[in-house]
Amino acid sequence: MDVLVLGGGPAALCIASELNQQGVDVAGIASDPVDNHWPNTYGIWVDELKAVGLEQLLEHRWSDTVSYFGGGGTTAQDQSHAHGIDYGLFDRAALQRYWLERADGMVFHQDTVQSVEVKGATTSVGCASGLTLQARLVIDASGSCTPHIRRPDQGPVAGQAAYGLVGRFSKPPIEPGRFVLMDYRCDHLSAAQRTEPPTFLYAMDLGDGVFFVEETSLAFAPGIPYDVLKQRLLQRLNLRGVEITEVIHKEFCLFPMNLPLPDRRQPLLAFGGAASMVHPASGYMVGSLLRRGPDLAHAIAKALANQSLGSAALAQRGWQALWPIELVLRHQLYQFGLGRLMGFNAALLCTHFSTFFSLPRDEWFGFLTNTLPLPRLMVVMLRLFALSPWELRRGLVLGAALNQAPRF
Repeated sequence: MDVLVLGGGPAALCIASELNQQGVDVAGIASDPVDNHWPNTYGIWVDELKAVGLEQLLEHRWSDTVSYFGGGGTTAQDQSHAHGIDYGLFDRAALQRYWLERADGMVFHQDTVQSVEVKGATTSVGCASGLTLQARLVIDASGSCTPHIRRPDQGPVAGQAAYGLVGRFSKPPIEPGRFVLMDYRCDHLSAAQRTEPPTFLYAMDLGDGVFFVEETSLAFAPGIPYDVLKQRLLQRLNLRGVEITEVIHKEFCLFPMNLPLPDRRQPLLAFGGAASMVHPASGYMVGSLLRRGPDLAHAIAKALANQSLGSAALAQRGWQALWPIELVLRHQLYQFGLGRLMGFNAALLCTHFSTFFSLPRDEWFGFLTNTLPLPRLMVVMLRLFALSPWELRRGLVLGAALNQAPRF
């Protein structure tokens, strides 16, 4: 075959389906059936889907979108910040079906990859069943923990961890009809807990008396344990007199926020988490998959037309299309910013986010979705710095040696 895609999640289905649409001879291999139910939820700003014409993939949509940045620990700081832009939750089955339909005619092998070896002009993939597959190009889209993609060691990788549940409650845990992006109020925490790395509530009203509530950390190395996140979520609910009456689904998330970019000289290509496509500032990736997948597939299809190109040369064309210098520099800026924020305590984080969301909407939206051209991104970051109070400026420049490592 021309291309073999490793993985069965959103990234793998995205790039496999886009290659199939380009007429490429592509196959996939995943350890589980590719139509298995995806356990975790995927949110997105609706304008991101508008840009690619896929609003029909939403299951829920909210216009009342807010955050709370009262980090001082008093209920007096309940002032909400309205974002003024719609937020949506993917219909996971519809998103999966969309990509599978675009991959119609493809063969997906259910097996476990044990080895990937470049042999001259092709790449050989050995599987646990004894099956061996060969392709001109292999794309690893199996996630950030893949052992097949080389990347530099730049120290501990910070993870965004979250514990959440979908359920029914004795009373609404948030305002009905509302989506809460970040609730940093910490009046439910003890004095000792407030010296630990801060976490925030991410929550939404799913209708019919059902809500999704999730305690989330920004990014820490190692990731904040699930039991700590669960305890904080329960404390948050208890303080507001909210009891859980029915648990419909539990969610556990841990993904890297500052994973180094892969070695782009290697003869294997990556996509999704394996290619460090998680946004270092927001933790989102699906919007990026939808935007960047078609362009990458087009570049690969164009390169494949040259029959003299083997695995190494094809991978180089793919890396150049996926990570041009513009995106590499933007990624480095985001990682620098995240490194600073990881040292902030709750009060400083709240000051930062209050200032950040005071920027014009197109600026903070473009920053969070990685859609600002590099010069504009730099202007926005300078504007944010100029608007910041002195203490925040100091932390952004020098770093704030606060809560650099969780103490649990």
